[in-house]
Amino acid sequence: MASGRILIVDDEPAMLENCQRLLALEGYTCSTLADPTRVRTVLADIRPEVLLLDLRMPGADGMTVLAAALADDPALPVIMMTAYATVASAVQAIREGAFDYLTKPFTADQLVLAVERALRYRGLTEENRALRKLVTQGVDLEQIVGASPAMTRLLEQVRKVAPSDASVLISGETGTGKELIARAIHQQSARRGAPFLPVDCAALPETLLESELFGYERGAFTGAVTRKQGLLVEADGGTLFLDEVTELGAGLQSKLLRTLEERHVRPLGSTSLIEVNIRVLAATNLDPDVALATGTLRPDLYYRLNVVHLRVPPLRARQGDVALLLHTFAAEFAEVLAKPVPRFSPDAVQALEAYRWPGNVRELRNLTQRLVLLNEDGRVTLADLPDAVRGWTGAEPGAGPTPLVPYEEARAQTLAAFRRSYLQRLLSQCDGNVSRAAREAGLSRRTLHRWLAEGTLTRHEAERPQ
Repeated sequence: MASGRILIVDDEPAMLENCQRLLALEGYTCSTLADPTRVRTVLADIRPEVLLLDLRMPGADGMTVLAAALADDPALPVIMMTAYATVASAVQAIREGAFDYLTKPFTADQLVLAVERALRYRGLTEENRALRKLVTQGVDLEQIVGASPAMTRLLEQVRKVAPSDASVLISGETGTGKELIARAIHQQSARRGAPFLPVDCAALPETLLESELFGYERGAFTGAVTRKQGLLVEADGGTLFLDEVTELGAGLQSKLLRTLEERHVRPLGSTSLIEVNIRVLAATNLDPDVALATGTLRPDLYYRLNVVHLRVPPLRARQGDVALLLHTFAAEFAEVLAKPVPRFSPDAVQALEAYRWPGNVRELRNLTQRLVLLNEDGRVTLADLPDAVRGWTGAEPGAGPTPLVPYEEARAQTLAAFRRSYLQRLLSQCDGNVSRAAREAGLSRRTLHRWLAEGTLTRHEAERPQ
């Protein structure tokens, strides 16, 4: 059965009795109050998890009581109860901070559903607060929000592996927050007082990336007019984070492997070795099995980096975290933009939680910034959300007609399915050789790597003959 402490405030004895009876049948602990002037005292005594509050009562206005309740406990979900004639006032109450409202007369199912949603929201908020308190005892995860089972497991793994010097390979889709996980590992380690240097391996040409990593002596090549210290040396005593490590060419992977094994660096054009003491964290948006099967990542470097493998879950696998991230980002952007923190209607939150988020946390963060920036009345409703979010049906590609999915989204799903099939045949015919496959297909190697990440082929699929 359900559990939770509920306070019901209404001046009608029959309403109090009926609500208490219906909720008690579901397992909730209910307290009732007919005098609205005593709400703050009772709230302090029983600490309810949900407040059911009548909008129109003699002795105190419901809006005044709402403001007082939220002043004492800003996280308290308040469900307003109102007659049909005052629905407009209930909507205004939501703008002022109420979680939801019920129009009298309401059914038992409507009452129970509203309370369940409010308790779920309250529970997620408290879990996230507790989780932050736990992990920030040793790990700085101030920017990481999540109370879902998937994130709880990941953050527990971070807490365990961070104090060691073990290399960590972090995999996950684009936008899931792999660099934040890497920074959290560094922050809890004994190296937290030394540099954390991120390197985007996909952003630079290989020759330039090699000089950035290893440094060079004056005159080592045309244009090297001064000596440059490489990032491997600058990170001495700290942590080097190689983002999208599978974008490194085979030659550079080999040179990096030797550095990690021998713990010294030879700058370009130098005959001297520089000893370094670094911890390496690496990330990829490819499935490691795919990277190995296609030759994108050298097996010897893979095993050197993959002492511990952490998978960052996509946002669609983080049940309940969308609401937590949404409110966190909204508060952050509201402060930056000097605007009030908007309240999100229950149906808007429900739509956001149902959406698949192909861009993961980064997509949610960008959307939240847009909603805060364009918001004028302090309230975000379903109508304020993009068509792609409002029209999402939850159906997977190939599962049948999805008339509510926007055209561009349906087109993207079809294209992704085609690429997956094409890559499987292409790599099979080229024995998993990415360079050869790129030439055969008339594509750049980098494009093929990106498609592999989007196609999410498994190692066995890539090797399977057609």
